[in-house]
Amino acid sequence: MRLPDPDNLRIVHYPDPVLKKVCAPVEEFGPELKALADKMLALMHEAEGAGLAGPQVGIPIRLFVCNPTGEPGNDLVCVNPRFIELTGGEEKEEGCLSIPGVSVTTRRATQAVMEAWDTDGKPFRRTGCDLEARIWQHEADHLEGRLLTDNMATTDEIANRRAVRQLEADYAATSRA
Repeated sequence: MRLPDPDNLRIVHYPDPVLKKVCAPVEEFGPELKALADKMLALMHEAEGAGLAGPQVGIPIRLFVCNPTGEPGNDLVCVNPRFIELTGGEEKEEGCLSIPGVSVTTRRATQAVMEAWDTDGKPFRRTGCDLEARIWQHEADHLEGRLLTDNMATTDEIANRRAVRQLEADYAATSRA
């Protein structure tokens, strides 16, 4: 897959169909992939988010970036991630840069062991707890085409109805333009 020019990337909003695609594995590593990840990190920081996945910038590939602290030294790029182990469980409210204005109570594992590759194709394994584990799971859901809105409880549906309808109306208006 040919990667787009990183300078043209923007965060894609619900209900754009790319957000529902199961992403393809990354097969080519190197400078183009690094440039893409760097731009994704810049977009994530600009939007004051904690994670951003490939489909959230319109590219259905198995790549996400994250930073649980917001500190520059804590940026992490995960290519072709997979979970080795998920343990514990906790319900917390989550938001999503692709679904602004919507927050959903979601149950996630509190500890995750993940294997992934960096942009040079070097494999690594990391263990994350609490917020970091939650972010990884949220971004991994994006790589499978799953969104927070897919499994909302009735109370979350009611609380977020107006915001979801506005996103749908905005998308319809820009799609016709």
